[in-house]
Amino acid sequence: MAYKDFREFLKKLEKENQLLTISKEVMPDTDLGAAARAINNLGEHTPALLFENINGYNNARIAMNVIGSWSNHALMMGLPKNTPVKEQFFEFARRYANYPVPVQREETAPFHEVEVTENINLFDILPLFRLNEGDGGCYIDKACVISRDQEDPENFGKQNVGIYRLQVKGKDRLGIQPVPQHDIAIHLRQAEERGQNLPVVIALGNEPVITTVASSPILYDQSEYEMAGAIQGEPYKIVKAKDSNLDIPWGAEVVLEGEILAGEREFEGPFGEFTGHYSGGRKMPVIKINRVYHRSNPLFEHLYLGMPWTEIDYMMGINTCVPLYQQLKDAYPEEIVAVNAMYTHGLVAIISTKRRYGGFAKAVGMRALTTPHGLGYCKMVIVVDEDVDPFNLPQVMWALSTKFHAKHDAVIIPDLSVLPLDPGSEPAGITHKMILDATTPTAPETRGHYSQGLKSPAKTEEWEKIFAEMLRK
Repeated sequence: MAYKDFREFLKKLEKENQLLTISKEVMPDTDLGAAARAINNLGEHTPALLFENINGYNNARIAMNVIGSWSNHALMMGLPKNTPVKEQFFEFARRYANYPVPVQREETAPFHEVEVTENINLFDILPLFRLNEGDGGCYIDKACVISRDQEDPENFGKQNVGIYRLQVKGKDRLGIQPVPQHDIAIHLRQAEERGQNLPVVIALGNEPVITTVASSPILYDQSEYEMAGAIQGEPYKIVKAKDSNLDIPWGAEVVLEGEILAGEREFEGPFGEFTGHYSGGRKMPVIKINRVYHRSNPLFEHLYLGMPWTEIDYMMGINTCVPLYQQLKDAYPEEIVAVNAMYTHGLVAIISTKRRYGGFAKAVGMRALTTPHGLGYCKMVIVVDEDVDPFNLPQVMWALSTKFHAKHDAVIIPDLSVLPLDPGSEPAGITHKMILDATTPTAPETRGHYSQGLKSPAKTEEWEKIFAEMLRK
């Protein structure tokens, strides 16, 4: 199922009627963000967009909403486009468990066709525009940013591939927001403690598996490239950078090599974020670009984000759920059934679990808050019984309506960490967190009247399979 590059995935989307090409002229600042917002407003199975005629940019082609629906997410995984979300979750989890798959190293890549090392001008190379009208500038927001652990630079697993917002500050200068909960913040701290710049590579226009994995909360010493191999089912191809020991996705359209300047900070922001709010402006690190490669006629990609749901919610939905699921399974292998952390990048998580004894579900919620992702995100954890589908919100609301008791089942923990982008945190980066236990009370908890639960008719599951197969045809 592996796609060799971004272009091959777009061809697959076109073949599956999941790519809409817009050939009429559009204005970059007023049309592109609006069009991506609009397509997300039309449902869960909308197509990607390819703009071929952008005012002010000769021959530039920009793709948006590339993984912006459950249909496109399924195709990213090589599944039929009508695969249900719950099935995509369990298939992603099955492949995730195959980690690691060793990488395939290449000597050259298609992006080596054009190389720029002098008089770099990002405004000439990249088609840039504001996504939301209140943004403080033009942003690159769907690029893979690669960096290495400075204390253990030969450890391949500690090389990070992440997605971070990048504000274009000048011809060869970017601003970056390294949120403390993310791996690149560790690498930057290590470099600055030595008084050294941090080498980085920025890859734009990547095939969707590495983009998906780069936005996943995997463990610090897990390699995104080896995880991408597990998800796509074959080794992921990489090529070495020329100015550092960093590895680059082989299929990228455009590559920027540079370094985060030690000790330098400039005002960055505001930016319309995945929380549905502007994040404001802060002093943030600066990247100096020293080398650019790109294909001779590159395809560009941008991601619109704002009030959910947008592409970022599809892109970071299942790949947020699965690491939480696996980390909880490590602690409770027989009890954890499924995890839905698709809402606002896991600020809300829903966990389906069996119960060993009274109070067990609350312990599961506490464990979720202490996972690597939970520390910076999970603000509310809802725990439901094993027969409640966490991806079925009517079932979850039923559990809250009938199983939750405000006196016994709400646990509030004050002043825990959360990412500073959370607009409800006060001060930024600190919040109270809450566990809602919506499971059936188990001895020694004996409150309530749950002895006569209504079960589905005996052949319901059999008919579900019959109808699902019929609807796929």
